[in-house]
Amino acid sequence: MRLLHTSDWHLGRSFHREGMLTHQAAYVDHLVEVVRAEQVDVVLVAGDVYDRALPPVDAVRLADEALVRLAAEGVTVVVSSGNHDSAQRLGFSARLIEAAGVHLRTDLARVGEPVLLEDRHGPVAVHPLPYLDPYAVAGAWSLDERSHAAALGAAMSRVRADLDARPGVRSVVTAHAFVAGAQPSDSERDISVGGVERVPRPVFDGITYAALGHLHGPHVLDDHLRYSGSPLAYSFSETDQVKGSWLVDLDAGGLASATFVPAPVPRPLARLRGDLETLLGDPALAEHEGSWLEVALTDVRRPEQAMERLRERFPHTLLLSFDAVRPALGAPPASRTHARTDHDVAWEFMADLGPDEPTDAERRLLWRAVDACCDDATADPNAEASGPAEEGD
Repeated sequence: MRLLHTSDWHLGRSFHREGMLTHQAAYVDHLVEVVRAEQVDVVLVAGDVYDRALPPVDAVRLADEALVRLAAEGVTVVVSSGNHDSAQRLGFSARLIEAAGVHLRTDLARVGEPVLLEDRHGPVAVHPLPYLDPYAVAGAWSLDERSHAAALGAAMSRVRADLDARPGVRSVVTAHAFVAGAQPSDSERDISVGGVERVPRPVFDGITYAALGHLHGPHVLDDHLRYSGSPLAYSFSETDQVKGSWLVDLDAGGLASATFVPAPVPRPLARLRGDLETLLGDPALAEHEGSWLEVALTDVRRPEQAMERLRERFPHTLLLSFDAVRPALGAPPASRTHARTDHDVAWEFMADLGPDEPTDAERRLLWRAVDACCDDATADPNAEASGPAEEGD
């Protein structure tokens, strides 16, 4: 039996206000092509079909199209809900839809009830686990502890009780959780309870294959325990990740192989750092002119219209920060502390921050700003020592 493990589609999500729906539709095209080319039998979607509980209409339409196209290929589709999904909305009409070979599992009451499949080697029991909110599960199942480990442990007890009644059956579990040993990205929603969110790996011991969702980077925690990650990058922390899905083969003995299938990259991500003129003039950066960019400028003096100038060459620049190395501002020598006015202190501070001393216009503006902060400009006993600011801009 051949499985295709995917998760965390997050349909309807934007990337720093850039719409992602066309890129997500391209992934659905890729998914259907892989199913067809690799003769996949079962598609597993381990949660977070949508990005939020009330998804936009276009996202719902794309999800519907994806499920219809997969069903038309004759494959069994098993979908469980994630922490971003509304379990009730995603699971609407689940029992009716099962007639088409699409199994939507979002209800706690069905945990422990498998999707039973069969190949020439015998039966395979697929147990899709929806996202298990510790507070909801503790109340529904009368647990003493409210934690992700307790909730998933209780769910797996129900799974094992079912498997004990099916000796020799090969088992597949989908779960949406943070399993110990994996590394998160910036784009996952925090699901910690009391600062604890990780689930121990032994929870999945004895399972032929565990298809995990929630973390957006692909991970191999054990041969039988893997995250597919999200099909697209949803934060710049995922710049270097290769996105895709796992193609998993089961034979008579259990897990035979797992091969990573990279997903298409509609628009790559990159992080650039340097001064503005170098970034605008470096021919080696031409490869990033079509990328979504996060740029950190190192200019000591902030360039004017930096974002506008960057976007002339790199039109998809999304994030801009300034990260110049500033001199350490220690206490001034004793010779500099005698008879220094407020104007002197402000002037020296500006001079320390920039490569050049403030201009005359900046000096006059600074002088007026300092005076405006005082109820009585003559209250400074050293004001006469510095002399009045020049008139004008």
